[in-house]
Amino acid sequence: MSFGLPVLAGGGASPARRRGLSDEVADRIRDAIFSGAYAPGAPLREVELSEVMDVSRGPVREALRVLEREGLVRCAWHRGTVVTTLSAEDVAELESLRGALERLAVESIIASGSEEDFASLEKAAGLMERAADEHEMVRLDIAFHDAVFAAARHQRLAEAWEAIRCQVHLFLLTRIGRSTEGYLARVPEEHRELVAALRSRDVQAALDLFAVHRRVAVNVVSAEFATS
Repeated sequence: MSFGLPVLAGGGASPARRRGLSDEVADRIRDAIFSGAYAPGAPLREVELSEVMDVSRGPVREALRVLEREGLVRCAWHRGTVVTTLSAEDVAELESLRGALERLAVESIIASGSEEDFASLEKAAGLMERAADEHEMVRLDIAFHDAVFAAARHQRLAEAWEAIRCQVHLFLLTRIGRSTEGYLARVPEEHRELVAALRSRDVQAALDLFAVHRRVAVNVVSAEFATS
């Protein structure tokens, strides 16, 4: 299968505003991945990216290194750089690590969460009601979990979440790539239930509900592995 340079409505990966800023180039490539312009397995060629973004190859090369550290791309000498395709092992590791982090977050919120924290979570869940499409819903899903880790008020926990955040985003993109049946309708309700569970301050009930929430997406993705 051949992948050309993806083109979004309005131009695909947009030109960087200032030449030589590798962080900005990384931001724009990351946004293109998250928007679906670069699907898992798609090649990211330095020459093409530098032309589209109107920068030299140096910043593009450094940007790809940043994205590789985030787990969004993989580089191999014989294949070049491609958007990461998650394996069954990747999914299992992400699920186990995310589960451990969310356990601590849930316990922290229930122990000391304020009304302001719960209001922030309710607002994040409410925004999902207006998601225009699946990619926006994924972004709002990640934003909700950002709010969860912020509400835990645990700096190192937040940093640990940040380390896997992009890979979880990629996982959710993989999930909607497998199936979108009922997705837009179901996800907002799932997150309202998560907030209600936290408000109840019942640790086990909240942990169980967060685990079920994660498992729904894992099951969708894992079903593909079982048939491949």
